[in-house]
Amino acid sequence: MDDKKICKWYDVCPIKRFYEYGKLDKKWVEDYCWNNYLKCVRYKMEEKNLYHPDNMLPDGTIDENLK
Repeated sequence: MDDKKICKWYDVCPIKRFYEYGKLDKKWVEDYCWNNYLKCVRYKMEEKNLYHPDNMLPDGTIDENLK
């Protein structure tokens, strides 16, 4: 992986934790965190210092199964 393409928030993002615990499919981190993080709703909200719940997916949907 090219470090320049990895989201700067990846190491502290709950999406990373959910993926590592097997609760999220690898496609989420591949499509957003490791490649096109600029399209990630979580990234956009973090950059604006806006609240977003831990269980919000990169596309902005809320997954009630993620705890």
